[in-house]
Order: sequence, then C-alpha cells, then structure tokens
Amino acid sequence: MARPLISRQQGFRSLSISRSIESPNLYLLLVEWDSVEAHSEGFRGSADYERWKELLHHFYDPFPVVEHFTTVR
Repeated sequence: MARPLISRQQGFRSLSISRSIESPNLYLLLVEWDSVEAHSEGFRGSADYERWKELLHHFYDPFPVVEHFTTVR
C-alpha cells in the first residue's frame, strides 16, 4: 500500500527492506534516489508523503534516523 506512493515519485530508483538476523525487530529501509533533492524536496514535499506518514509512521519506535549516502568507487 505504501510502496506505490514512493515508487511513482520523480527521481525514485529503488526500495528494499531488510530484517536483521541478530536482532529480528530491527529493520533497514533503503531507498535509492537520483538526488537528495528528489527525496527531501520532491517526495517529502508531496501529498504522497503525507499519506506515507499516515500509513507507516506509527510503526516507527524509535523514529528512524534518515541519512543520505553516495556510492564509494
């Protein structure tokens, strides 16, 4: 239900969710974007983000740390 909200955003590349083997209550949500702006200004400034928050934010305990990374070559 939430995946289509983010996957239709301009600049969205991919999304994956992983669960920790050692700590099964710990998850990693990795979203790849064309740019930081596509995430921070595009998606986070959209009506779809408001719906994303309604669907998912109550699951976060504690609220996740959001960081932006670049590939090291």
